[in-house]
Amino acid sequence: MNFIKTEIPDVWILEPNVFKDTRGYFMEAFKMEAFSEHIGNVNFIQDNESCSTKGVLRGLHYQLAPYSQAKLVRVIKGNVLDVAVDIRKGSPTFGKHIAIELSDKNKKQLFVPRGFAHGFQVLSDEAIFMYKVDNPYTPSSDRSIRFDDPEINIQWRQFDDLLPVLSDKDKHAPLLKEAEINFTY
Repeated sequence: MNFIKTEIPDVWILEPNVFKDTRGYFMEAFKMEAFSEHIGNVNFIQDNESCSTKGVLRGLHYQLAPYSQAKLVRVIKGNVLDVAVDIRKGSPTFGKHIAIELSDKNKKQLFVPRGFAHGFQVLSDEAIFMYKVDNPYTPSSDRSIRFDDPEINIQWRQFDDLLPVLSDKDKHAPLLKEAEINFTY
């Protein structure tokens, strides 16, 4: 497994070693010892999976502390544009983001630490998205930031015939400057 640093400290790209032969492929998607050695100790407690169609945009989501979640995300089928936004007050990279294409072909994963908002846009006809979390979902702590916040300026993909498909929560999410945030750097 290759652990690749990004421009934002604490956000990592993980690139597994994929062994292919005539039968297909094999890879280690997660190995606690290697993960802890490079990123640190994260006690993942749950695996989640979602299935979405082209144009669906989920995010930008986070949970307030102490219910915030670190996530290790990957795509099992299809491809997505995956985004992590630093929302730690006082951070030198506050409001900055990392965007990476994750797919069933490249097998890359993104580690999103606590104190970051996360979202993804489906680029393929369908995508199955899987993520590990280190804290359970807590509805009272659930928050969102607008996906199209001009201050964050994420370059989401444009489709000629599709507008982003959003949940009601995401349609009405506040801008970063108006969002309730309780993370500090």
